[in-house]
Amino acid sequence: MTHDTTTMTRTTTPGSADAREAPTPGGFASVTVPRHLARGAVGFGALAGSLALLPVIGLVSLLLAPVGLIALRGCPMCWAIGLAETVSAGRLRRSCTEGRCDLTRARS
Repeated sequence: MTHDTTTMTRTTTPGSADAREAPTPGGFASVTVPRHLARGAVGFGALAGSLALLPVIGLVSLLLAPVGLIALRGCPMCWAIGLAETVSAGRLRRSCTEGRCDLTRARS
């Protein structure tokens, strides 16, 4: 197995022990779906709270916005991509041979 530090990918030889490992989650995925949903609740709650509390406590409520963005790991779309990655982690396997990549279901 070799690591390409510029693209952060691993290259394995077919049939090696590394080729049979479970795929690593992407940059936005969480360890479990409940943990990812909790991050979403905190993130969306903080963003909504920062806007909803604006008339009540003023500009101080905008301090919740960065908390929401950090919990969502950037933006609501980043959170949605992470949810898809978290749900599909370990269920799909990508194999690339001779410049062609195929996406198949992982065998249990």
